[in-house]
Amino acid sequence: MISGGCYCGRIRYEADSVFDAIYCHCSICRRISGAPVYAGLVTPSTSFRIRSGSPASFASSEHGTRWFCAICGTQLYCTDTHNPYVSIAIGTLDELSAITPKIHQWTASQLAWFEISDELPRVHDGTLPHPAKRQP
Repeated sequence: MISGGCYCGRIRYEADSVFDAIYCHCSICRRISGAPVYAGLVTPSTSFRIRSGSPASFASSEHGTRWFCAICGTQLYCTDTHNPYVSIAIGTLDELSAITPKIHQWTASQLAWFEISDELPRVHDGTLPHPAKRQP
């Protein structure tokens, strides 16, 4: 099980399992996270639950909703009407070293000055292969 929450502690969450962990280079994730790349973990929506607090939300695309703390502003997670998963910001985990991203997505949008020096798989768009079917 993983757990985490916002900076001020008003919102807490937990999830029973992790399906995947990614680096996202899309412009939406960059803008919302305030970083050149977003690190997120993916969990089945049936595994995810809010333990305390009530996150606020806004639609960041026609199918994506971002959830955050209205008090401290911490971006916590994203839901998507097109898939049954929740993408949680790794930086909000209680144990940051517990999850390591396994793939880069949206590398077509990667910033020119941001160098990727790892050997993880890369996809140019948001279509991720199943973790069990990836080539190293």
